[in-house]
Amino acid sequence: MLNFKTLTTGLALAATLVVAAEARDLRLAPAAPPAHPANGVMYTNFAKYLPEESDGRLTGTIIGPEVVSLGQMKDALQSQIAEVGNLLPLYFPADFPNMALTGELSLMGTNSQATAAAVTEYMVFCEECQKEMRDFGIVFLGSGASDLYEILSTKPVKTAEDLQGLRLRSGGAPWGRFAEHFGAVPAQMSVFDQFEAVSQGVIDGTMASIADLISFRMVEVIDYVTYVPMGMYQSTSNFATSTMTWDDLSPEDRAAMVRAANRANTDFTHRWAATMPAEAEEAAKEAGIEFVEPDPSLVEAIQEFIATEPVTAAELASSNFGIEDGEERIAQFLELVDKWTAVAEEVDNDPVAMAERIQAEVWDKVDYATYGTAM
Repeated sequence: MLNFKTLTTGLALAATLVVAAEARDLRLAPAAPPAHPANGVMYTNFAKYLPEESDGRLTGTIIGPEVVSLGQMKDALQSQIAEVGNLLPLYFPADFPNMALTGELSLMGTNSQATAAAVTEYMVFCEECQKEMRDFGIVFLGSGASDLYEILSTKPVKTAEDLQGLRLRSGGAPWGRFAEHFGAVPAQMSVFDQFEAVSQGVIDGTMASIADLISFRMVEVIDYVTYVPMGMYQSTSNFATSTMTWDDLSPEDRAAMVRAANRANTDFTHRWAATMPAEAEEAAKEAGIEFVEPDPSLVEAIQEFIATEPVTAAELASSNFGIEDGEERIAQFLELVDKWTAVAEEVDNDPVAMAERIQAEVWDKVDYATYGTAM
C-alpha cells in the first residue's frame, strides 16, 4: 500500500523538477569589468534578484566585457549573444534619438537617485521612446546614474584658462560641448581606452566619475582631480532586454524581471554615486593625487554654460533628428527631475526606499501583457 507521506514527497519532488526544467537562464552583459558598479553591483544583484522575484523561474549568467563591450551592445542584443545588456544610448544617438534627448541634458544633473528615477519614468511613459526601442528590438527596464562628473587630469585645472588646449576624454556629446566651449579638445573614446590614452600622453585627462580611479585603474595615471559641476552620466538602459527574449516570457515573468531590475538599478546608483566616490577619494589620497579647488570664476562660468543646455538640446533634437517638440519634452523631463528630487531628499537617497517608490509610481502602473510588445 502506498504511504501518503511518500506520495506527497514524490509529488513535491516532481513539481520541483518541472519548475527547474522550465527555468529560463538569461545571458546578461554588463559590458564592464567586475570592479565597475555596473558589473559588481548592478548585474551581480540583478542575477541574485531574478530567482527571488520569479520563484526560481528566471536565473541569469553574466558574460564579461571581453565578450560584449559597450560599443558592441547593439549587435549583441540583436543577435542574442546577450539577452539582457547594459545599453548606453549616447553611444548610439542616431538609433535612439528620443532617449538620447535625456542624455543631452546630462550636465544638468545634481542628484543621482532622482535623475535615474526621472529618466525611468520618462522613458516608460514616452510613446515615441517605446516605439523607437521596439523598432530596434529592445525593451527598457530602467535607468541608473553616476555621481557628479569631475575633471581627472595630468595637469592642474583651476581656472578657465587652464582648460585651454587640454585634451580630455568625453563620454558623450554634452561633455564634448563643454570642452569645446572652454577651449579644450574633446576626445570621443570608450571608457575602456582612457587608461591607455592617458598613460601614453595621447590625452591629458578625462571628464568622468571619480569612481573611474578605481573602476578603470585611473588612479595609476592621474595626478589631479578638480571638482566642478559637470552633471552625471544619466542616459542609460541598464537592462535592455531583447524583444525576442521578452516576447517568450509570460506577463508574470516580465513583471518579475522588472522588479529585479528596479531593485538593482537603485543599488547600482547608490554604489556609483555614494559609496564608491568615497573609496576613490581615499585611493587618490593614498596615491598622492592632488585635489584642486576651482576658482569661483570657473564654477560660475560653467554654471552659466549649463544653463544654456536645454535650449541647445532642443535645437539639436530638431536639427539632427526632426524632433520638433523638443522644448516640451525637455520641460516634461525637468519636471520629473524636480518631482524625484523631492522624493530622494525625503528618503535620504536610500536605495531600497527609492526602489519601492519607483515600483509604486512607475512600474506598478504598467500592463505587462502589452509593455514592450508590438501594438
